[in-house]
Amino acid sequence: MGKYQRLSRSAPPPRRPWTIHPIWRGIGCLMLLIGPIVAVAAAHILLDMNLERAWFAVPREFAAPYTLPEANYTVTHFFGDLLVAGVFLLIGFALIMIVYSIIYSIMGPPRYGPLDAPPVSGRGRSLRR
Repeated sequence: MGKYQRLSRSAPPPRRPWTIHPIWRGIGCLMLLIGPIVAVAAAHILLDMNLERAWFAVPREFAAPYTLPEANYTVTHFFGDLLVAGVFLLIGFALIMIVYSIIYSIMGPPRYGPLDAPPVSGRGRSLRR
């Protein structure tokens, strides 16, 4: 037996005092499925409208059509769609995190529990050298 191994492994791991409601797993799964679909659709619409109105310049490599060889189907600005969809995903999930943190700070548990010491009030005394 090694120096850092336990002698007894028969004790089960301790149980958590809380459980997660199963609906939150379903909401997370839906967010992981719906988020990229909405981001790709929004990117495609944005780049189509950009072709008509010329809001910003798109490099030729990102605006070039891409032909899927197996399906013989051409997708306009495929790589541009992927790049803009990635940006939309980052922005969307950042907004979700900000909204969640605001709601959690308002409705979440208190900052200090019953076993915590009260916060220190005052600045303390200044030290002289």
